[in-house]
Amino acid sequence: MNVLVINCGSSSLKFQLINSDTEAVLAKGLCERIGIDGRLVYQPADGEKEVTEAAMPTHKQAIQMVLDALMNEKTGVIKSLTEVDAVGHRIVHGGEKFASSVVIDGEVLKAVEECNDLAPLHNPANLIGIRACQELMPNTPMVGVFDTAFHQTMPEKAYLYGLPRKYYEQYGVRRYGFHGTSHSFVSKRAAEFLGKKAEDLKIIVCHLGNGASVSAVDHGKCVDTSMGLTPLEGLIMGTRSGDLDPAILEFISKKENLTLSEVMNVLNKESGMLGLSGGISSDCRDIQEAADAGNKAAISTLEAYCYRVKKYIGAYAAAMNGVDVIAFTAGLGENAAAIREGVCEGLEYLGVEFDKEANNCRGVERVLTKESSKVTVVSIPTNEELAICRETVGLVK
Repeated sequence: MNVLVINCGSSSLKFQLINSDTEAVLAKGLCERIGIDGRLVYQPADGEKEVTEAAMPTHKQAIQMVLDALMNEKTGVIKSLTEVDAVGHRIVHGGEKFASSVVIDGEVLKAVEECNDLAPLHNPANLIGIRACQELMPNTPMVGVFDTAFHQTMPEKAYLYGLPRKYYEQYGVRRYGFHGTSHSFVSKRAAEFLGKKAEDLKIIVCHLGNGASVSAVDHGKCVDTSMGLTPLEGLIMGTRSGDLDPAILEFISKKENLTLSEVMNVLNKESGMLGLSGGISSDCRDIQEAADAGNKAAISTLEAYCYRVKKYIGAYAAAMNGVDVIAFTAGLGENAAAIREGVCEGLEYLGVEFDKEANNCRGVERVLTKESSKVTVVSIPTNEELAICRETVGLVK
């Protein structure tokens, strides 16, 4: 069966059409600047990228353009919409309502809406994409796959904050975690790659990209993760601060005469690697280049980044009473050899024997430790679209 995977943002939309039987990507692309002027990038399998500049006032028009491209006589990969057997939608926040993927109906949409306060930038956009697809493909089953679902197995001791309990009971203030689809996929794939079962292993997944998080997966179930109520908590990221003393918000607010919203904007969009590096870039490649040239701010930024990841690995090894596998994934985890080496340096106490020669790789599945290493470190490319496809097929086939 063919599954259309949709990842809808406030002004953008990523898509892939996947043949679930072969797991081959038939076509993929991106709609940008929805509601502004509109741009569609479409690429069929083994074909060239096509760029179309056209008005996309709403997500409905954007999705219609995607469907038209998929059915285009020259470069389309299907002849009619009847060849799209199901649609899998990425939904950022499912709160405590969703611990797994679900077939979308009216009740599901209402429950997702009730989580909008927890993800005001993402969930409304996800809902817009779902409703647009329902209008254009009313007879095609739709599945919601939640970023937060994989982390719903965390115990209370891991997800509660040290706040008055009423904030959790009344408003749902707790750690939810994100990147769950990636953490789920990579933990399972790492075990499979090593010829083992995830249910037999203690795995720490390091999803390191512009947004970054770490998860502790104990015998197939997530027991802790670094992101919290929002994606702001945890690691230093591209522009997000990660963990900090909450009193800093009031301190900066008074010193800079900023509102709480303005301080939050600083933490989300002006901090992380961008802020620490003194504004060099939020892109690790630029910071690495500056560090190689001797820039002290760039060097300390990379050191702080690796140190934060390393601390979480140590904490999660303690939480699980050991670790068998450490898996690196996402943009930096898959491609930045220096970051992987920086994180693993000093983990010898856990039994990590890092192999610098094996680490000289990008975007491949590879073991990065010596045969004698007690803990196996691996690089595993993530594939969230394929994970969403698999979840969708599991519910509708």
